[in-house]
Amino acid sequence: MRVAVCGHRQLDGPTADGVDKALREHLATIDRLVGISCLTDGAEQIFARAVLEAGGQLLVVVPAEGHRENLPPSTRQNYDALVRRAFDVVSLRFGEPTAEAYLAAARHMLERADQLVAVWDRRDPDTAGGPADVIREAIWRRVPVKVIWPSRPTLP
Repeated sequence: MRVAVCGHRQLDGPTADGVDKALREHLATIDRLVGISCLTDGAEQIFARAVLEAGGQLLVVVPAEGHRENLPPSTRQNYDALVRRAFDVVSLRFGEPTAEAYLAAARHMLERADQLVAVWDRRDPDTAGGPADVIREAIWRRVPVKVIWPSRPTLP
């Protein structure tokens, strides 16, 4: 099954851990897994690592030439390592990583996907091309959507 991903960036530690756990639980239920991702920081890199560790294959869609440089410097090494492990890398012809480029990348992923996993807190998007926009596009294309967001434990 080919699974595309979209999700929030810049996740804090507890949220990232919860996302990682929820993604791994979901991906463990999928046979012949192919993950499709732009490898932005946050949810998408967590997803890509989980796909590979589950024995799946990774297809990377690069939205624009400046995509890597648009990532936080602390995540670029992970990005490079994941790109090296991908079975294929598709680069779109955008020069700058704009909302238009990211939405085009999402459309490209959805054209190939059997499912979209959205790591989304169900709030309105902060920017155009965010998870809510990608989910709407998936619904329009009739690609099933699985929303994942960890619940925060209540402190005693």
